[in-house]
Amino acid sequence: MSSSSLICELARQFYDLGWVTGTGGGLCIREGERVIIAPSGVQKERMTPEQMFTLAMDGTVLERPADPKLKPSECSSLFLTAIRLRNAGAVIHTHSMHAMLATLLFESEFVISEIEMIKGIQGMGYHDRLIVPIIENTARESELAESLQAAIEAYPETQAVLVRRHGVYVWGRDWVHAKTQTECYDYLFRAAVEMRHLGIPTDATKGASDAGISSRPAGQYARR
Repeated sequence: MSSSSLICELARQFYDLGWVTGTGGGLCIREGERVIIAPSGVQKERMTPEQMFTLAMDGTVLERPADPKLKPSECSSLFLTAIRLRNAGAVIHTHSMHAMLATLLFESEFVISEIEMIKGIQGMGYHDRLIVPIIENTARESELAESLQAAIEAYPETQAVLVRRHGVYVWGRDWVHAKTQTECYDYLFRAAVEMRHLGIPTDATKGASDAGISSRPAGQYARR
């Protein structure tokens, strides 16, 4: 299956999960030095392969759809940032309700520990503290690129960045890895929201505050 067809198939699945409703969200797949990216402002569950864009690593449009009204995803600069800094093979952006709510319950970092699904995140084990940086939202998606880059650089082990009142960006070495991690992150965001609702601390490690907020300075992606 071509990357363009795969993006359409994945988008339909993500729509059913509530991740890309109302034309929101997006995804891309890297092919060597080229990146296949979905268009902006379209119904994600109804996209076709012919609507995909092909971008160079510097953002130059190499191939575009025949429809002149289409434009590359508003997320393009953020996708390319994650690809450049993490050598990612795919990046997924969702407007998951669980991700959005998680950003309202935590300050600068989402923190959770000792939940089985943490093991689905690269480099993490059951007893590790999973920390995901949270950046502030902006009026336009493309304006997030600088703060996304800063978060990726400050948290060298993270595979995701949350955006306050917005959603999450997740990447992986290929589309399978990115999809798997996105599913695991979403499970953990939902778990954290429900744990907080029940009054259960999300950080079970010794010395963690009941609020589940990391006391470590930004940039220290620590495990215990």
